[in-house]
Amino acid sequence: MKLNIKDKFNNELPADPILENRRRQVSKACFSFVSPKSTSNPELLHVSPEMLNNLALNEADSKSETFLKTFTGNRILPNTKPYAMCYGGHQFGNWAGQLGDGRAINLFEVEHHSKRWTLQLKGAGETPYSRTADGLAVLRSSIREYLCSEAMYHLGVPTTRALSLALTGDQVLRDVMYNGNAAYEKGAVVTRVSPSFLRFGSYQIFAAKQDDTTLKTLVDYTIKEHFPDLGPARTPDTYLEFFKMVSQRTLDMIIHWQRVGFVHGVMNTDNMSILGLTIDYGPYGWLEDFDFGWTPNTTDSQHKRYRYGNQPNIGLWNLMQLANALYPLIKDIPALEGVLEAYKTNFDIASLQMMRSKLGMQTEIAEDKVLIQDLEENLHLTETDMTIFFRNLSDFKKDTPSNGLKVVNDAFYKAAEVSGVIIQKWETWFERYSVRLKQESISDEERKEKMNAVNPKYVLRNYMAQLAIDAANDSNYKLIDELFQLLKQPYSEQPEHQKWFAKRPDWARHKVGCSMLSCSS
Repeated sequence: MKLNIKDKFNNELPADPILENRRRQVSKACFSFVSPKSTSNPELLHVSPEMLNNLALNEADSKSETFLKTFTGNRILPNTKPYAMCYGGHQFGNWAGQLGDGRAINLFEVEHHSKRWTLQLKGAGETPYSRTADGLAVLRSSIREYLCSEAMYHLGVPTTRALSLALTGDQVLRDVMYNGNAAYEKGAVVTRVSPSFLRFGSYQIFAAKQDDTTLKTLVDYTIKEHFPDLGPARTPDTYLEFFKMVSQRTLDMIIHWQRVGFVHGVMNTDNMSILGLTIDYGPYGWLEDFDFGWTPNTTDSQHKRYRYGNQPNIGLWNLMQLANALYPLIKDIPALEGVLEAYKTNFDIASLQMMRSKLGMQTEIAEDKVLIQDLEENLHLTETDMTIFFRNLSDFKKDTPSNGLKVVNDAFYKAAEVSGVIIQKWETWFERYSVRLKQESISDEERKEKMNAVNPKYVLRNYMAQLAIDAANDSNYKLIDELFQLLKQPYSEQPEHQKWFAKRPDWARHKVGCSMLSCSS
């Protein structure tokens, strides 16, 4: 196994001088050196061929002993120094102080085809940032992360990636719902891959400690390595442009979340990538019932801070915290406020355009906003599956609006509830939609093709992931690969996989792992 290892993060940034792996507060350092924990009986369950190729590896490499041991924490490659990153963050709106990589260990950076990837083990043991946790991961959460990060990539959503999923052979104690019912589960490790795992909290920690020197060092490094278009100058204007680019990437990411109905579940500032990538897959979920108020996170069930409809606002709130962290380098409050105001304006514009694309509308008409708002109100009238609704809507014919309800009928969980006033509201909306589509120049067939390119047929519904988890707990790993292959082509019809184009089954409505997830999920 030959990798073009080009470590920069742990060579160019200040390191924690203490090498002992014990919990502690870390000062004036971006990371701490730490070695992964050896596992008793590692077993590789799945490898992403695409990520192998991105790293200049092949199938033979993935079957080697070196690969298995390296990506389960049992071997450190020569001339590499694994490390855990230091960062802080706001959790559920409150400053939590130092957090850091509590169960993630960065192995090394690889360069291939002018792209650089950081490879990180999630679940490889304790670090100085583990606090009271064990630094390990279980198969349940590891399957969810492995499948979802790759699924998101193929949906066109900015995301971190995954290289491999492996069992450790060790048992891990977890209280899945935090209700005092802890049980042992299979331990696992996911190899996560990203250009960088820097997050908003990486900068916040130094601002909070008034360590402007290390803050500047880290921002300068980030610009040099990940925002080279900003040039070599390091002035307040450069740092402001950096913040603008982070804001735009964050906006773009959340627009994609809203488009496919993805809910992150725990948008703390330590879970926000500085590159605008979806990061840290925990209690996530896809909307089944279209509901702006839905959150998959049981920890958030009371206040619903991270509900689907609030994700754009939380993106703005998190950017405000990043602005506060970067202020010592920019020292221009009106300029920072201007970037935040632009986020609001640009998000409204981008959101409207995204919804137009989902509805197959290519031109812009002022009345579109009201049409879309009325659609969203209708989608809340009765439980309506978001993915099925928008996918089937592409079959709507603009000359036969009376067939509209029939076209989308499969999306209703309780079709019997679609009666009376609800029918009237839908029929009125389809009439208006028909009139609107007649103002477009494309045919129904062309519109269908465009709509199907942005409205996925297949997403990783929580019940699907849970089925794979249940099977894996019985040592049957075939479903992991079936879903992995399915989700590589989420916009294709794939008639052989039609069974996955279905509403959430009744048994999954209240099942743990399907409707209720915790931060340990």
